[in-house]
Amino acid sequence: MSYRESPAPVAPWLAPLILAILVIDAFITLAMEVLYLPTYFGSTAFPLSGVLAGVVNILLVLGVRAVSPRVAAMFLPLAAWTFGFLICASTGPGGDIMLASDWRTVLLLFCGLVPPLVYIYIRVNSGLFSRR
Repeated sequence: MSYRESPAPVAPWLAPLILAILVIDAFITLAMEVLYLPTYFGSTAFPLSGVLAGVVNILLVLGVRAVSPRVAAMFLPLAAWTFGFLICASTGPGGDIMLASDWRTVLLLFCGLVPPLVYIYIRVNSGLFSRR
């Protein structure tokens, strides 16, 4: 399915419901990624959830693309994920911070945003890269 084609038809009331579920899913997956970010194998830090964040966010964007042809709608799960990341990176009422100031947090941010943004860029500009 190219960018110019429309997604499969769904009921008019179902598309906004699916979009809302995908946005909520972005918050839930971010919570799981933050929870499992400080994992260790033995004495070595192994932030597998940082790498999986990119895969999950691409799948969320694909889910939005399946119900909405609008490019702006593809950014909704990423905006929710980024908003949740900023909440986790800020201090809470007791001064607690869920994300540490180290390389694993940068890896989570980089892997969570760059792959889906590259995917959206390629989908939007797919006509530029094809032969005429």
